[in-house]
Amino acid sequence: MNTKHSSFVLSLRRAVAVLLLLALGFLCVNYAPGGGFAKDVARPVLSRLGSTGEEVRQIQSKLRSLGFYDGSVDGIYGARTQSAVKAFQKSCGITADGIAGPTTLLYLGLSSSSSGYSSSDEWLLAKLIAAEARGESYKGQVAVGAVVLNRVAHPSFPDSVSGVIYQKGAFSCVNDSNWSVSPNATSQKAARDAINGWDPSGGAIYYYNPRTAKSQWIRTRPVICTIGNHVFCS
Repeated sequence: MNTKHSSFVLSLRRAVAVLLLLALGFLCVNYAPGGGFAKDVARPVLSRLGSTGEEVRQIQSKLRSLGFYDGSVDGIYGARTQSAVKAFQKSCGITADGIAGPTTLLYLGLSSSSSGYSSSDEWLLAKLIAAEARGESYKGQVAVGAVVLNRVAHPSFPDSVSGVIYQKGAFSCVNDSNWSVSPNATSQKAARDAINGWDPSGGAIYYYNPRTAKSQWIRTRPVICTIGNHVFCS
C-alpha cells in the first residue's frame, strides 16, 4: 500500500470515528428514559451568584420593593443580591441558599407566563387563601381570593398579585407562622375560581373578622356581605 493510499485510509477512519462520537453524544443527550427522543432537554436556568440579565433585575427590583435589598438594580447577581435573597427566603421559611430557584421565584411572584395571571400569581393567591381562610367555607375562600384581585384592579392598591399580598400592613399572615402553611388542593382551586371571575364578595376590597379585628376604621367601611367569619366591605 502506497503512502498516499495509507494516508487516505487513515483520514477516512478518523472521520468515521468523529461521526460515531458525535452520534453517540447526540443519543446520550437526547434519548429520553423509557424510549424515544426528548423534545426539550434544556434545564431551567437559576439566578445565582454571578448571574446577570433581566431576571436578576426583576429579582432585585422585587426585593427592593419588599425592603430586603437596598443596592442598585443593575442585573448583576452579586453578594448583596445573594444576601437579600437569603434574607427573603428566611422570612418565608424556605431553604435559605441564596439561589433564586423556582420556589423562591414563586414566593416573589416572578414566575413567567404567556398571558394573564401567571402560575406564580395563582400559587401566591392560593397561599394567601390557605393562610387567611383555610377554616372558612369554599365560598368564603374564593371570596378572600377575589378581594386580592379586586385590589389589583383598584387604583388605590398595587397593580399585581404579589404587590397586593406583600403590601406593608395589608395581610398580617405574611409575617407570622400562618405563612408557612402550604396551599392545598382546595385553596388552589379557590384561587383558580377567583382568577376565572367568581367573586362571592360582591366586589369587596376589604374583609375582616368582627370577633378579632382590632381596627376601628375597618368597621366603618360599607358592608357588602358576610360569608362565614368574614365581613366583606368596600
